[in-house]
Amino acid sequence: MLVTLHTAYEDTTAAELSHALDTPEQPALHLLDLGLAHLGRPGTRLQLRLLGASHQVVLEGPAGNLIETVACLPGRRPELPATLADPATGYRFTARVRRLAAAEMSARAARLRRDLADDPYALVGVFPGGPDAITALRVARRADPGGDGTGGIGWRTWHAYPQSGELVETETVVTAV
Repeated sequence: MLVTLHTAYEDTTAAELSHALDTPEQPALHLLDLGLAHLGRPGTRLQLRLLGASHQVVLEGPAGNLIETVACLPGRRPELPATLADPATGYRFTARVRRLAAAEMSARAARLRRDLADDPYALVGVFPGGPDAITALRVARRADPGGDGTGGIGWRTWHAYPQSGELVETETVVTAV
């Protein structure tokens, strides 16, 4: 789903982002609420939330709840880890900041808008000031290579900052849902 957001974003560079698993739900500019029974996860609900300060994902499942926030968080020192894993909950997070020339940034943002606009498991927010200023989220069921039910649920996000030439890509997998 492609949406135009009618507010300026609050974070302006990748260096302003923080990752948190202890932040309550924040006011969303737009959200996509998904039940995941059709992905083999009955009783599991996932909500993709676009914030003025980036994104939040709310996962509610039989094994518990999780709220992932990647955003400019007041009162928290900016820090976006390259990797983070919690074996107890099966949570794995990776982040990467790509530095792109203006033409490449425009091409990547256009591809994300095109590829995710009609995806029922994706949410793309375009911020004012240009079509390349976007935050995008997409849900995916993860494969279960061992057949032991540990495939889990995953999502990817993209945060484009055309003014600084940065594209932040994150990927999360949660196996204990």
